[in-house]
Amino acid sequence: MATLNPYLNFNGNTEEAFNFYRSVFGTEFAALQRFRDTPEPICSQVSPADAGKIMHVALPIGKGNVLMGTDALESMGQSVRTGDNFSLSLSADSHEEAERLFQALSDGGRVVMPLDKAFWGALFGLLTDRFGVQWMVVYDEQYAGEESGKEWKKEELSSDSFRNRN
Repeated sequence: MATLNPYLNFNGNTEEAFNFYRSVFGTEFAALQRFRDTPEPICSQVSPADAGKIMHVALPIGKGNVLMGTDALESMGQSVRTGDNFSLSLSADSHEEAERLFQALSDGGRVVMPLDKAFWGALFGLLTDRFGVQWMVVYDEQYAGEESGKEWKKEELSSDSFRNRN
């Protein structure tokens, strides 16, 4: 069965927000990647002012839960408002489960990014369901089938590991 985690979007203050959440929950980041650390062509599309902003951060909370987030970049036409600044992230246990979940959730909704191989090597897609809920569907063979409560080591999800996995 897929694992469900919240994914928060911020207007440029993800780092501030996640440092706050880290202090509240007393845990350390499992992943932290800035836009400047992403591979081409993504990093060359980001303005110099946005290069240091957060592309992805993951903070383990409790038993098997991970709070994740990113900065929405106005320079790339992105913006968020309170109420639409989050997605639910589904981590599937298999390629087939990811496809089934993506198809079912997108029925009557809108596909934002088709389910396909992402630059970090996982199968990944974005959609908004017919009720306006934003979903991220991911299948990562490296972590599939592991207990959702796995304690990730920071080096497992470092910027270099994102770059070197395709």
